Amino acid sequence: MKNKEVIVIGGGLAGLIAAIHLSKIGFQVTVIEKSEFPKHKVCGEYISNEVLPYLDWLGISIQKLKPTTITKLQFSTIEGTKINSILPLGGFGISRYVLDEFLYKKAIENGCKIVLDTVENIHFENNTFTISTLKGTVFNSEMAIGAFGKRSNVDQKLHRNFIQKKSPWLAVKAHYLGIFPNELVGLHHFKGGYCGVSKVENDLINVCYLADYKTFKKHKNIEEYQRKVLFENPCLKALFENFKLVFEKPLTISQISFEEKQRVENHVLMIGDAAGLIHPLCGNGMAMAIHSAKIVSELIDGYCSDEIESRVILEKKYRYEWNANFKNRIKMGRFLARLLQNKNVSQYIMRLLITFPTVLLLIVKKTHGKPIIMKT
Repeated sequence: MKNKEVIVIGGGLAGLIAAIHLSKIGFQVTVIEKSEFPKHKVCGEYISNEVLPYLDWLGISIQKLKPTTITKLQFSTIEGTKINSILPLGGFGISRYVLDEFLYKKAIENGCKIVLDTVENIHFENNTFTISTLKGTVFNSEMAIGAFGKRSNVDQKLHRNFIQKKSPWLAVKAHYLGIFPNELVGLHHFKGGYCGVSKVENDLINVCYLADYKTFKKHKNIEEYQRKVLFENPCLKALFENFKLVFEKPLTISQISFEEKQRVENHVLMIGDAAGLIHPLCGNGMAMAIHSAKIVSELIDGYCSDEIESRVILEKKYRYEWNANFKNRIKMGRFLARLLQNKNVSQYIMRLLITFPTVLLLIVKKTHGKPIIMKT
C-alpha cells in the first residue's frame, strides 16, 4: 500500500473535482491554486447532464446553485440561417464564478488543503515530485495532477510542445442581462469564429466567443470588433442589441491552443484543458473536465492500493482511458472547425443540415458522452 497523498496543481473545475473525489476515498489532497475564490473564468458555462450521476456520487448537489435547465440547441450561420436541434441528454447552465467557489468549499469540507500560491517548478526524481512555489514553499509527493487549464506558466516549465507554438485564437466572455430562453444554448458562426450563448443562474446570460486574432486585432476594441464582425450575423446582432453588459468589461484570454497535448508530462497526470482542449463547436469542455478528474482519481486509487503494479502501467492506462473517452470528440471538433472555416464548404453543410436536421443531432451525439454511471 502506497502513501495516499496527492498534489493537485490548479484549482479550477477539473482540479477541484479530482480533489473532492480523492478526499472522499481517503486521500490527503493539497490543491495549489494561484487565484483567490470566487473568480470568473473565460468559459462557455454549459455542462452536459452526462456528469450528473457522478456529481451525485461525489455529494455535489448542483440544484442548490439553481442552474438553468437546457434542452435545446440552436446553430446559426454567418448569414443568420438558423438550425435547431434537441440535446438528447440535455444539460444545465451554471457560471464558473458560482460553481468553482461551491466546489472549493466542498473540497475544504472534505479535508483538502487549499494553498493560494503559484507553482514555479516541478522536479521528479526517485519516484517523488518536488514542487516549489513563488512564495518559497516546497511540497513533496509521489503523485501530482496537472489541472492548470488552457495555458499556464507550468506548461512552459515542463517544456510542453504546444506552448512553443503561437496560436491564432482569442476568447472573450461576459455576462449580460436581457431576453433569452432558459432552455436554449445558442452557437452562432461569424467570420473568424463562433459565439456561444446560454443562461446561467440568477437570470444571467453567458456570452463566450472564440475569435481569430488576426481579424480581431484590426479593430480598436472589443465593442468595435463585435459591431463590425459579430453583427454581420443577424442573430448575434439582434441578441447583443437586446443585451445589457453586467461585467465592467469582458474578460479575454489569448493564445488558446487546440494543438495535441500529452496526457502525461514528466509523470504529471494532466486533466481538464491541461490534457486537451475541445473546440467550442462541441460545447462540452466542462463535462470532459469533470469526467477526466474521475478517470484520473480512480486510476490513482488503483495505483496506491497496488491494483496497478507500477507508475508506467498507471500512465499507460490513463492515456488509454483518456483517449477512449475524449479523443474522438476532439477530432470531431477539429474536423467541423476546418470545414466551417471554408465558406463554400460551410454553405454546403448548412444546406445539408437544413434539409436533413437529424444530421445535426448525430453531430451532437458524437461530441457528447454517455452518462457516467458509478459502481455501487
